[in-house]
Amino acid sequence: MKRSFLSSAVVVLSLSLMATMASPGSMNGHARVVPRPLIAHPMLFAHQNQPLPTLAQCLQITLQNGWPLTCMGPAEFRAAYNLGPLFARGLDGRGRTIVIVDAFGSPTIRKDLATFDEQFGLPAPPSFQIISPAGPVKFDSRNPEEVNWAYETTLDVEVAHEVAPGANILLVTTPVSETEGVQGFPEIVQAENYVIDNNLGDVISQSFAATEETFPSQQSLLDLRSAFKNAYRHGVTVLAASGDNGATGGTVDLTCCYPTQVVGWPASDPLVTSVGGTRIQLDANANRTAPDIVWNDYGATGGGPSHVFARPDYQDSVARVVGQRRGVPDVSLAAFCFGPWLVETFDPNPRYRGWLLTCGTSEASPLFAGIVAIADQAAGKRLGLLNDRLYRLSGRADSGLVDVTSGDNSYTFCASACGTAAEVDTTVPGFSAGPGYDMASGLGTIDATRLVAALTADGH
Repeated sequence: MKRSFLSSAVVVLSLSLMATMASPGSMNGHARVVPRPLIAHPMLFAHQNQPLPTLAQCLQITLQNGWPLTCMGPAEFRAAYNLGPLFARGLDGRGRTIVIVDAFGSPTIRKDLATFDEQFGLPAPPSFQIISPAGPVKFDSRNPEEVNWAYETTLDVEVAHEVAPGANILLVTTPVSETEGVQGFPEIVQAENYVIDNNLGDVISQSFAATEETFPSQQSLLDLRSAFKNAYRHGVTVLAASGDNGATGGTVDLTCCYPTQVVGWPASDPLVTSVGGTRIQLDANANRTAPDIVWNDYGATGGGPSHVFARPDYQDSVARVVGQRRGVPDVSLAAFCFGPWLVETFDPNPRYRGWLLTCGTSEASPLFAGIVAIADQAAGKRLGLLNDRLYRLSGRADSGLVDVTSGDNSYTFCASACGTAAEVDTTVPGFSAGPGYDMASGLGTIDATRLVAALTADGH
């Protein structure tokens, strides 16, 4: 993960940003970043003893110097995704359990979630449990990889909870990290099978991915699908982030990206709903000022055709786009940088403990998990694999699927990060958004109130 830190207080954010981040001009083109694993990307920090800036204040900073701050909390997500009418009807995920799967977890997640809830006036989850069915987890704060996963855990838990504050949260941690290739996935599969076999959750969110090409063989990847088949049989919805490296992905040693179009698994699995990323544009009251565009700043949403999986039946209606292959993603939600507020106190460096803004499809997956929990509550049952329903609903005015028609997921990365002496950029052309399904935004983003109504009315 590439991290850019701000150690100064929020009252001087406009000055600190210019001192620590790349030129804002990079926001207007394609992503240009060093390859990194798919985990949360903290971008900006504020001390705990300072009041958080409001959305209006963050937007003012953007107007003054071009930095794209949005600073979203629960109220902003509620407005942006039209969750208010659902909450007014008591639909907030209650009676349902969101399963968050992460390596290592965070030693301070309970305390941090309580701080998050206090800041934004949220109730604590009815139940918040942490289990490690694949073996005991020992968090080492001196290990940068484990610290990075703690950021991911914090993002996943806090975002899912703010969208569905009435839902139970089950954090499932594993003692081995997923990186690229097979490593770490057997433990993840074991843990997910345990959750499903013991009826512990309704929707599973996965904010990790490995490029399909990094597996030793296609069969080695296919051998890891037992949890998804199990989830399908038990009616458990499984989500996965589509990736943060645009139309490409990390190599097996995580030092570079492929120079060709690739996608990540598990997002490419036909038994998983793949969640891509958008940039949303809000006014000071969290009303959209323009249609969403494909996320492509300081990273870019993953998307493209799978090289492992053939086109599933539910994508026959978009065969003209995906051809004979499984297309990624299925839907897209907020993933843009400097978006959601998080709070953490696990970082070994006290300068970096506190409130932060982050980004990535790591945000989009738990965000959608919260909405799925609400849909399950409204339906009075698990909706299971959503993809058949989503593609059947596409194109209907009342579907709650909002087409994204602007942007692309082309990706430019610095070749010097790949062991090349020269500072040479490599660009992997991506896919453009347009009317209907595309492999940059999937079926589009969502209006939660309409989507929940459409999903629960669909009898299949």
